[in-house]
Amino acid sequence: MSFDRIEKNAAFAEKYDFPFALLCDTERKIGLAYGACDSERARFADRVTYVIGPDGVILQAHPKVSPKTHPAELLESL
Repeated sequence: MSFDRIEKNAAFAEKYDFPFALLCDTERKIGLAYGACDSERARFADRVTYVIGPDGVILQAHPKVSPKTHPAELLESL
């Protein structure tokens, strides 16, 4: 999820051949709720990962992640 517009997220997902849609939070409501930003005026979201189970319960929270190492760390924890 990002604060970008739908068109920008769609272009990013297409460029990197994502097999899923990216969510847009242009009003920062989700970013605020999950602690990825501290203001509706935040330009960018912090990199935060939540693993949410099928029942909607948060199973894991990773508040500070590195885009270089986090994917492997997350796969290992799952």
